[in-house]
Amino acid sequence: MDFWHYLLKQAKLRLNINSLKGFVSLFLLGAIFSVAIAACSSENSKTGQNGTASQKQDNVEITLVSFAVTKAAHAAIIPKFVEKWQKEHNQTITFKQSYGGSGAQARAVIDGLEADIVHLALALDIKKIEKAGLIQPGWEKKVPNQGIVSKSVAAIVTREGNPKKVKTWTDLARNDIKLITADPKTSGGARWNFLALWNSVIKTGGDETKATEFLTQVYKNVPLLTKDSRESTDAFFKRGQGDVLINYENEILLAEKEGEKVTAVIPDVNISIDNPIAVVDKNVDKHGTRKIAEAFVKYLFTRSAQEEFAKQGFRPVDETLAQTKEFAEKYPKIKTLSTINDLGGWDKVQAKFFADQGLFDQIEAKIKR
Repeated sequence: MDFWHYLLKQAKLRLNINSLKGFVSLFLLGAIFSVAIAACSSENSKTGQNGTASQKQDNVEITLVSFAVTKAAHAAIIPKFVEKWQKEHNQTITFKQSYGGSGAQARAVIDGLEADIVHLALALDIKKIEKAGLIQPGWEKKVPNQGIVSKSVAAIVTREGNPKKVKTWTDLARNDIKLITADPKTSGGARWNFLALWNSVIKTGGDETKATEFLTQVYKNVPLLTKDSRESTDAFFKRGQGDVLINYENEILLAEKEGEKVTAVIPDVNISIDNPIAVVDKNVDKHGTRKIAEAFVKYLFTRSAQEEFAKQGFRPVDETLAQTKEFAEKYPKIKTLSTINDLGGWDKVQAKFFADQGLFDQIEAKIKR
């Protein structure tokens, strides 16, 4: 705008405003100047200091993309955040939500699903979005707990009364067992299932050859690989498929909450299923939603939100909450609990087990499903 002020000043000096010609010229220049001011003002109202869209509109839509089994937890948490934000900022937020297999959700975001926030089953999937240039490196350092906002462990679910007498991971390799689990190629939960099985051999003295043989036999017992963990649960409970289901502990607790009679075993040798969350930087800057998205992510680590996660079957990441009587009884400690870092981290695990021609593909080739 300094340019326009300068131009008008110079024009005033040079024009003879006592003449009709000078008056008309000055009038036209003033009109142009007014239009320029209006245009600049309009543009400034649409953009912030960094050029992104304003967040001051009365109604804002946030897009949350998450993995399938978090749907119930977010359904309980989001209304609380929306109410809190309305009271504090006098602004209405609407959440557009998408749920599915973690790997498929990550691919959808990379391919153009404009998520403001991603809450996925494993850090590897968020790393893929980062590598696509949508999330800035270091996202896990911007929030508590390295971005891990929910967690669970693997559970073995049987038919009521456990007619097949399944008690440990090793029982899943028996010839009389039909197992329901999801496809590790599309489901982050299924990758955790695979790793829980692998870990069960390694942590009890077996080597990698023995672990591979064990997993090959287990996956021979899988009649159909579902696309995500929620579909596995539906196949087992609603369609009556299989003798045994491997799934998140939180899915089992949710099924019980919804009235299902569930017989389940939480193996003493297990893996911590850690689920991270991140703001999708490129999209929030495009939408002008960074402030709200970051506030929501931060809110998910509060005691109030963590209580809702815990009520919906996820183990609290807040250790003080985990040690309360209610949740200590609900989530007993696991004797031998491994983490992804114990297996070398996600980059190593992905390359070894789940990349094209990795161990999972080799096992499937042997089975010829």
